[in-house]
Amino acid sequence: MHETDMTKALILTVKDWWESQPKNIQITQVHLIIGQFTCVEPASLQFAFEAQTQNTFLDGVKLVINETPLIAFCDSCQQEYHPEIGLHYACPTCHSPMEDIRSGRELKIDRIEYSSACDLGFSPNAEPLKAG
Repeated sequence: MHETDMTKALILTVKDWWESQPKNIQITQVHLIIGQFTCVEPASLQFAFEAQTQNTFLDGVKLVINETPLIAFCDSCQQEYHPEIGLHYACPTCHSPMEDIRSGRELKIDRIEYSSACDLGFSPNAEPLKAG
């Protein structure tokens, strides 16, 4: 299950970013782009993320996965096509082998959503804190 190792790398990458930010930010969502041709199972990645982030700075953070389809380009036909993963990779028109992958191999952090301490729990009608 390489999703477990991928999740560890994801957590370390996000932690490096988080530690470089001004203090008191709370990450709310991590958005990933994962291509269908990466052999990454989104459900397994989601499970690994939830398990590995318990009791960490990412506890309760939502992992949002956007899958991109496998799209190839046939040089002979000069057209894009959608290969059937595991079944048929050749061009459906001329049957040339798949050589040019235009989409489907992505595996990256798209964005990280967060709130700063200024945004968290602010209420204009709240009583001010008193030093005790």
